[in-house]
Amino acid sequence: MRIVHVVTLISDDGAYGGPTSVAAGQLEECAARGHEVALVSLWRGGSRAPARMGSVPLRTRPARSMLPGRFTGLMHPLLVRDMWRCMGGADVVHIHAGRDLVSLTALVVAALRRKRFVAQTHGMVQFRRAVVVQFFDRMFVPLLRRARGCLVLTEQERRAVAEVVGVDGPPLLTLPNGVRPERGGEAQHWRRGREVLFLARLHPRKRPEAFVEMADLVHQKVPDARFTLHGADEGALPAVRRLIAARGLEGIVSYGGALEHAEAVRAYARAAVYVLPSVDEPFGMTVIEALSAGTPVVCTDTCGIADELARRRAAMVTDGSPRAMADAVCDLLTDEEKRAALVEAGHGAVEEAFSISAVVDRLEEIYRNLCHMGCSD
Repeated sequence: MRIVHVVTLISDDGAYGGPTSVAAGQLEECAARGHEVALVSLWRGGSRAPARMGSVPLRTRPARSMLPGRFTGLMHPLLVRDMWRCMGGADVVHIHAGRDLVSLTALVVAALRRKRFVAQTHGMVQFRRAVVVQFFDRMFVPLLRRARGCLVLTEQERRAVAEVVGVDGPPLLTLPNGVRPERGGEAQHWRRGREVLFLARLHPRKRPEAFVEMADLVHQKVPDARFTLHGADEGALPAVRRLIAARGLEGIVSYGGALEHAEAVRAYARAAVYVLPSVDEPFGMTVIEALSAGTPVVCTDTCGIADELARRRAAMVTDGSPRAMADAVCDLLTDEEKRAALVEAGHGAVEEAFSISAVVDRLEEIYRNLCHMGCSD
């Protein structure tokens, strides 16, 4: 099959997060299975856009801010032509859709090209009362309803998308995110230092300040532990730095900036513990990336996959308070048996439920059904 994905942004700091890494991971696995693949997106970075992302060919244009908003208003006029050409020869079009100009344009082009397509919303499409959102949805929602399937991560997202698209919406198909399992991380864990890692956008919903408060509590019990935050700043960095200074944690807690995906993988592998303090996290791609690297995970009970991980005893699931997260981190830094059991269960969860192979098995089935319907109305 000839498979084209559209995602809003690829950047050298990984600012767009999960949707970009999910699209690339799905397409890499599809390419490995012999499919012809391409990823269409905007590019933002300090250098020219790469020609490929791993084994996936890229078709990109420089991101330009056409409207206000961090991602909502990004676009480039020539990306429309790229979408038109790429979709024309595609057997399958897969749009990673949020409320932004790139997603809206991709939906329009797919409709004009009379392509049958699937959309994947990554927790980005929920009911909003804001006037601007309601105005945008007058164009966005009717186009989203033309999808032959809308891929959702969890039951919670299913309900959220159903509220937006209504009874006339497309079938809502559950598809988790996946990573390529990597064995060997647990065997190397004894060589790791005492670094506790935060790797996510510095956005209020990700709660980086709660990570700093947790670090303060852990440091009192485990003085040699060190704490690093990585991720693009989305408004929370000044508050994080003020809190570090107020708690006297300079040299204990540091901000290391945003990381490209390959650097992020190495950061997981170096860390003793990965902590994601987010609330209402739709899925938690970074959680399964850390588990795959053999790194124990502490997360909150509102993470989309928290129930599955808790059932498998594959992560330390907490109520999200700094004290509860600190207690979990202290346990993992001081109890080797507990840490080893968690790492083993984490690998099992990735291999059985969150491997990219299992995800693309399901995705291929969806694509085949789409192709059997025909490529045009």
